[in-house]
Amino acid sequence: GSAPATGGYFYSPTIVSHVKEGVRIVDEEQFGPVLPVLSYSTVDEAVERANTSEYGLGASVWGGDPATAEEVAQRLYAGTVWVNTHGDLSPDVPFGGVKESGVGRQMGEATL
Repeated sequence: GSAPATGGYFYSPTIVSHVKEGVRIVDEEQFGPVLPVLSYSTVDEAVERANTSEYGLGASVWGGDPATAEEVAQRLYAGTVWVNTHGDLSPDVPFGGVKESGVGRQMGEATL
């Protein structure tokens, strides 16, 4: 990633690979356009590692078989879990995190 030539405090979308737990980009909840990608050996390992995080605002599962991806998504402990997309929010569905990722909900009837 790099700073765009327009100046200011912006960061171009960036994928960070070859990282693992113990690195801030993995361990801390971040909201920038940076995606850490971690390797795993089994789906069980990936689910366990994801659920071990103290954060749980949102998660996404990507896969060629939507039914299998949905099964994995059901095992993740996060406020919202998407399958083959991320951040797709509907104003009529409540959104919020679990664990250390926020209190309460926004959107949906919860905000009325």
